Amino acid sequence: MTKPDPKLLELLVCPLTKTTLEYHEAENELVSKVAKLAYPVRDGIPVMIVSEARELKAEETSK
Repeated sequence: MTKPDPKLLELLVCPLTKTTLEYHEAENELVSKVAKLAYPVRDGIPVMIVSEARELKAEETSK
C-alpha cells in the first residue's frame, strides 16, 4: 500500500461536493463526510471518480 503525497492531499476536494477530504490510512481511502463517499487510493493515486467511490455507512460518517 502506497500512501498518497501529503501535498496532493491538501489540494484535493470531493468532485461531487467540492468539500475537503480526510485520508483514512487504515482503509487507504479519501473520505468525504458531506457526500458520504470514500474514494479509493490505488498505488498512491487517489481515484476521484464518483462511480468508483464507496458509500459510507451511517456509523462511518460519525468518526
